[in-house]
Amino acid sequence: MRYAVAFIFLAHATVRVTGGTVNRFGEFLTGKGFIFGTPLVWLITAFELAGGLLLALGYFTKWLSAGFIAILTIGIVIIHAEKGWFVGEHGEGGSEYSVILIIALLVIAASGGRQKE
Repeated sequence: MRYAVAFIFLAHATVRVTGGTVNRFGEFLTGKGFIFGTPLVWLITAFELAGGLLLALGYFTKWLSAGFIAILTIGIVIIHAEKGWFVGEHGEGGSEYSVILIIALLVIAASGGRQKE
């Protein structure tokens, strides 16, 4: 499970960089009241890249899980909650995907990684 969740964050960040959507996401966050939206998105992206790699390797799993859970929770609050629960067939952009990732991260954090944390 750790590998799958790590891959999701790595893929998400990689597509954000290669697809050139960092600035668009930054402008969105600025519009939501966040200061320095684009630098914040670069920080999130760097965390997803480095954190995804470290999570896959089994290092700092509790701390990384907490960071990813924070990102996902903020995403639910500012983006997904207003779109409902469902992501696919019965809705668009809802919270269910983020919630299942949070549950997976809680399991990963509870099971630990390669080193004592």
